Amino acid sequence: MALKHEPTAPYHSAQEALRVLETVARYTAGVTDTELARHTGLSPERLTTLLRMLRREGYVEQAADGSYVTGVALTRLTSAQHREEALRDKIQRTLDRLRDSVGAAVYMSRYVDGEVSITQYADSAATPKVNEWVDFRSSAHATAIGKSLLTQLDHAGRRDHLARHKMARLTSRTITSDKVLLTRLETQPPTVPVLDLQEYAVGTVCAAVPITAGSTVGCLALSLPVEHAHRLRRAADALNRNAAPVLLSLAI
Repeated sequence: MALKHEPTAPYHSAQEALRVLETVARYTAGVTDTELARHTGLSPERLTTLLRMLRREGYVEQAADGSYVTGVALTRLTSAQHREEALRDKIQRTLDRLRDSVGAAVYMSRYVDGEVSITQYADSAATPKVNEWVDFRSSAHATAIGKSLLTQLDHAGRRDHLARHKMARLTSRTITSDKVLLTRLETQPPTVPVLDLQEYAVGTVCAAVPITAGSTVGCLALSLPVEHAHRLRRAADALNRNAAPVLLSLAI
């Protein structure tokens, strides 16, 4: 299965943040922001933004003298012994924060062994998750998550998935023509969130943005009740802007 790698803004942010982290890690006694700017080639404004994110995520800490050192979260993620558990905890905390900031249930999904898999999610009484009335694995054609994952595959990968999963009509808005769906997927810009406007379930709208790290195809998604549909695009843009910390966690 070949992937379509078209780097998005969160991907670039994560790559820049990695450069900063690698430099901080080399200076065990601490490194100043001036030295970081010189070593990474980043502008002071960009560096300030990245350092704010890295401090919030616990990857770097600021010492009493103002220099930067590696943080506890980075130590946990780079420890081979508990890496999987640390990664899961880190992503869960990020999803919880995203849920609260965008005011919607938030999901992390991956395409594993040819199937859609929701690996983690964050919901609450005020932001309930989608009722999975049809298995997400067999409804990729109707969900924002499924369509976002399929856009990251090549044409053959998409056709293979659709050949294995019949495109059932779940609502009056569901696309059931593979030709129409493949055209939509082909023309979907990687930087624009994929939307589901009551295609999977009446009363629910969703959006998803790609999270591609290495050979892993994934996405971040959110769902809202249809009465909050006017907030969908703004929430989706916020989700896209905040995808970098998740990508960074996967890349470390």
